[in-house]
Amino acid sequence: MLKKSVEKRISFIVLIIINAFTIVAQNSTQVQLANEYYQNGDILKARDIYDQLAKDPKNYLDIHNNYFELLIQQKDFKAVDKYLKKAEKAFPMDIYYKIDRARLYQSMGDMNLYTKYVNDLIERFKSSEYQVRLGTKHMLSKQMSQEAIKMYKASRAAVKDETKYALEMANVYRQLDQKDNMIGEYLNFASLRPGNLRYVKNILQTVLQDQEYMEAFQAILIEKIQKNPNISMYGDLLVWVNIQRKDFYAAFIQAKALDKRFKEDGFRLMQIGDLAMENKLYDDAISIFSYIIEKYTVGNVYSTSKRKIIQARESKIKTEFPIDKNAIHQLTLDYQNLIKELGLNNSTYDAYRGKAILHAFYLYEYDSAINILQNLAKRPRVDRKTKAKSKLDLGDIYLLIDEPWESTLLYSQVEKENKSSTIGYEAKLRNAKLNYYTGNFDLAKGHLDILKQATTKEIANDAIFLSLLIKDNTMMDSSEYVMKEYAAIELLQFQNKNDEAKNAYEEMLVKYTGHSIVDEIHWQIANLELKQGNFQNAINHLQIIYKQHGQDILGDDALFLMADINENQLGNKDAAMEMYREFLTTYPGSVYVSDARKRFRKMRGDQI
Repeated sequence: MLKKSVEKRISFIVLIIINAFTIVAQNSTQVQLANEYYQNGDILKARDIYDQLAKDPKNYLDIHNNYFELLIQQKDFKAVDKYLKKAEKAFPMDIYYKIDRARLYQSMGDMNLYTKYVNDLIERFKSSEYQVRLGTKHMLSKQMSQEAIKMYKASRAAVKDETKYALEMANVYRQLDQKDNMIGEYLNFASLRPGNLRYVKNILQTVLQDQEYMEAFQAILIEKIQKNPNISMYGDLLVWVNIQRKDFYAAFIQAKALDKRFKEDGFRLMQIGDLAMENKLYDDAISIFSYIIEKYTVGNVYSTSKRKIIQARESKIKTEFPIDKNAIHQLTLDYQNLIKELGLNNSTYDAYRGKAILHAFYLYEYDSAINILQNLAKRPRVDRKTKAKSKLDLGDIYLLIDEPWESTLLYSQVEKENKSSTIGYEAKLRNAKLNYYTGNFDLAKGHLDILKQATTKEIANDAIFLSLLIKDNTMMDSSEYVMKEYAAIELLQFQNKNDEAKNAYEEMLVKYTGHSIVDEIHWQIANLELKQGNFQNAINHLQIIYKQHGQDILGDDALFLMADINENQLGNKDAAMEMYREFLTTYPGSVYVSDARKRFRKMRGDQI
């Protein structure tokens, strides 16, 4: 008897479970069907099913959003009210249903009731972070942004924490386009812990593309600094903003104050100087490094700044055409004095190499350059990288004085000793160029095919460019005669035989008027004329490239360089501005487009 009784109970329980699963499966199917009807716009069929499902509160979670929206669309406000009362009774602590009751009052047009209900709701739940986060999330999904902000603020006041929900509020203000409030909340978030500052900078890097945001942010930061001079974060951000605007001198002025107040030992100033150098703002870099030298008379920042100020002056001199040989000579003396003061060591090896290159490529004092580099390469304690760079420089100088065998020997040594490293790839690229200059195109292409996969983007790009140059201009010429003639003239150009090279290029223009190499020849002549200070002649050749070969690879280079010559060499701002405008329209995908846009906006008078 007992056994049969147990078996009956088990059978009964199993039957209940099976029935329960059957009901759940049926409900799930009905929910899916109703949702499909709703999404397809068949409102009446959807409602019939939802009405049936709404009789059981267990279905509310699955049907609520669509059912509520459907009833609101039909303006069946009584049905909505009845449904919400059942939902609120079944789930008294679920804030979603209460927020949707507020939306019901809004849909009914009773804004007084809507406002009162929302305020009561916020007052009731403001002390519960969990409910605040759930509630504001639902509000924001239903475009109740102002109500979400009100709830965040009420919760802040309740828990007495003016930085709570800072990131969430910043994002809401950003959507509402309330710049000052958004920035204030991002600053609140950044103040919570050190790691947040980097996150905020990443966010603002995108947001501050808008000029109004940039100006608003600066104004807020300046006010914050005046009120809280001992909080470094505000000064740090102001420096950062000026760096984003490429206003390195303004960044330097603010960084000086931070350097003094927080005893940063000049490291931030060094970074700003380096950025000014990278952006070719050499006067700013010189001013920054000069200040560091005056402020810090010993230590690494002093010695590094001494070297970099000479490098900045050197870079500036090399952009002023024609290049002043007396200024170059003075640079060699400056490098010599630097080495005399600091000694020949790891901190001055690059300066010594720089001195050698000036002697060779600008003063044509080849013996002096070779002696410096041979001395450097043979020093017993010199690091491997410096030794390799010195050999590469020596190889260049031997090519300069027409001893290519010595060059390739040195390049190959560096390549062999530094396989699969950046300097090894650099050596391979120089060997490829040497083979190109001497007309050994197959050997050059073999090197270039490997270098296209180089990890260094600059080397890979150079390899791709040279490879395409050879391919495009030998495709229809099996003898490769024209390309060999062009490459040999490029070697003359490398060797600073500029007049000889220019004459040879001009002869090629006469002989090969229809050849694909013509735009390259005009480009080379333009650059030679530029170096010699013949700016209008350079523009004439660039104009031919742009007008006749504008869709080819050098079209954007030609127009950008024309604009640059007008801006920086001729001082013709109106012509430069028009060319930058034309550039932005004609070549929107060019690598120069960002720089062109900044230059155009600066000349137009924008605050950038």
